[in-house]
Amino acid sequence: MKKIKYSKDVDALLISFSDKEIDYAEEEGSIIIHFSKDGVPVLLEILDAKDFILNSISSLIKETEIALP
Repeated sequence: MKKIKYSKDVDALLISFSDKEIDYAEEEGSIIIHFSKDGVPVLLEILDAKDFILNSISSLIKETEIALP
């Protein structure tokens, strides 16, 4: 089940890829990827989502690459 949810309280974008149980997570700056026991991505969290999306759109318009904080 794929689902996208925005949590206004904490400014986080949550993208679910699967209903599998989460076993562990890896974090890179404002991005957290949650994996199942067999290493399949289950959930993607984007923290500070507004800034991330605005910077992403801006970089698309300028055709530049963005660095994750």
